[in-house]
Amino acid sequence: MNFKKKLSAAEFVVLAEMNTPKGVDISELVTNARRLKDRIDAVVIPDMDNGVMRMSALAGGALLRREGLETIVHIYGRDKNRMALQGDILAAYVLGIPHLLVVPAEPMANGDHREAKTVDDIDEVAILEMIRSLCGGVDLSGFELKGTPDITAGCAMAPVADDSQLAAEIDVVGRKIDAGARYVVTPPVFDMAAYSRVVDALKPLGVPVVATVFLLKNVGMARYMSIHDPASRISEDMIRRIRKAPDREAECIRMAGEAAKELKNMVQGIKITTLGWEHRLPDILSSAGL
Repeated sequence: MNFKKKLSAAEFVVLAEMNTPKGVDISELVTNARRLKDRIDAVVIPDMDNGVMRMSALAGGALLRREGLETIVHIYGRDKNRMALQGDILAAYVLGIPHLLVVPAEPMANGDHREAKTVDDIDEVAILEMIRSLCGGVDLSGFELKGTPDITAGCAMAPVADDSQLAAEIDVVGRKIDAGARYVVTPPVFDMAAYSRVVDALKPLGVPVVATVFLLKNVGMARYMSIHDPASRISEDMIRRIRKAPDREAECIRMAGEAAKELKNMVQGIKITTLGWEHRLPDILSSAGL
């Protein structure tokens, strides 16, 4: 059963995030993807995530489709105007990529091409409305298409640090769903009790929720996120657990597996993010019993 059908059937979905290379050597991407075949439902491919120039997500999605994996590519308005975005959406569909995830883009100041000019022609809600229009056979200028795509689009939820931020973000996600999002991907989860409130707040929106399982690679990463991203809710107990482990890398993988296993009882899917440690994705899946 494919990703779209599993979403519709309310079955649990497992997604794995994999970045394209900064260059043209695709061997690592393809090798890591092949190791996941038949273990996940789709590969999520960011497009120049964190403002770092890489091979386009569209190319990565087409490559992995060739390997027999379903792919979901990121789309956002930072780097392209509405005309280029529509062209990419149509191209993705004919290349066998009918799944898109509309996300916010990282500020260019955080990337490796800080002098690059941003576009930001249309926002996330407008992009979702644009996808819906294309699926209806009409482009944003009102011209009819010759053949129409059938796109399953999702949206991303921003991190929230408190109940007031949660209420505001639920309103934003609601507008994205009204614009055509079929599922929502939430930020990394480290505090299950706090996350249960997020899940409860999302339930009235009536769409599948996919939680992000984030692999903490070391104590330094955990400490940095706990300080600079209060919404992550990384506890001192978690940091202490990694520090005291005889094999810290194995402990981080074990913690990601435990989170995935627990989230299976809370949401309809997970997206595992490893930020360059894609070779450890099979270990996380095994730890989670997936």
